[in-house]
Amino acid sequence: MSRYKLIIQYDGAAYSGWQTQKYPRTVQGELEKVLTKIFNQKIKVYGSGRTDTGVHAWAQVAHIDLNTSLKDYEIKNAMNSNLPIDCRIMDVKPVDSDFHSRFHARKRIYRYQCISTESLLYRNQCWIFSELLDLDLLNELSSKILGIHDFLSFCKFNSEISSTVCEVYISEWICDGNMIVYKSAANRYLHHMIRYLVGSMIAVNAGRLSQNDFYFLIKKPRKSVKIFKAPPQGLILEQVIYD
Repeated sequence: MSRYKLIIQYDGAAYSGWQTQKYPRTVQGELEKVLTKIFNQKIKVYGSGRTDTGVHAWAQVAHIDLNTSLKDYEIKNAMNSNLPIDCRIMDVKPVDSDFHSRFHARKRIYRYQCISTESLLYRNQCWIFSELLDLDLLNELSSKILGIHDFLSFCKFNSEISSTVCEVYISEWICDGNMIVYKSAANRYLHHMIRYLVGSMIAVNAGRLSQNDFYFLIKKPRKSVKIFKAPPQGLILEQVIYD
C-alpha cells in the first residue's frame, strides 16, 4: 500500500463544500466516487481542510492510500478522465506513509476577491458591490488581525472545538488588476473565519460597523456575535504549505 499526495483545483460554485455528505454534491464525494470507479473499491480521500459551499481552490491538498501498479501520471490521467469539468487533479506524487494532508500542514493561504463593477465573468469568483474601497483603511484594520488571537467572534460557534486561537502570518489588502484582494495566511482557520473577517472589514469601510467595534471583537472575543459575513464565491484556497 502506497500513499499519494494530490493537488486539486476546483470551481466550488456547484459544490456543497468539500466534505462528503449523503445527498449534496461535494468535492470529496466526487473524488471518492471516481476513485471507486477506477480501482473498484472504496478509497478514502483525506483533505487538508474543509472549504464551504461555493468556495474555490487553486491548490487543495489531499492524500489517498492505494495498492496499484499505475504510475503517478497514470493515476492523475485516470482521475481527470472521469472527473467533471469543474474539478481537476493538478498533481499526484508518492509521499511517506506517515504523511497527513491535514495534520502536517503548517500554513494555509487564502485570497478573497472583491470587484466594484458588474462583471459577468467574475460573478462566481468575486464579491461584486458598488461601494468604493478605502485600501488604507482596510489595511489598517487587517493589520490588527496579524499574530496570535482568539477568533471566537469571527467564526461559526462549535462546542466541539476546544480552541479558537489561530496564528495569522499574512493579513493584507492589495490591488490585483481590477480587483481588490484580501490575502491571508494562517496556521489554521475556523468555520467561516475569513468570510466574517472580510465581511466585517467591508462593513467598516461602508460605515455599518465602527473601527472600535471591529477592534473590540478581536480584543474581547465572544461566541455567536451578530456579525457581517462575506459571500462564499470570492474565497479561494491558494496554497497549503508543509515545509
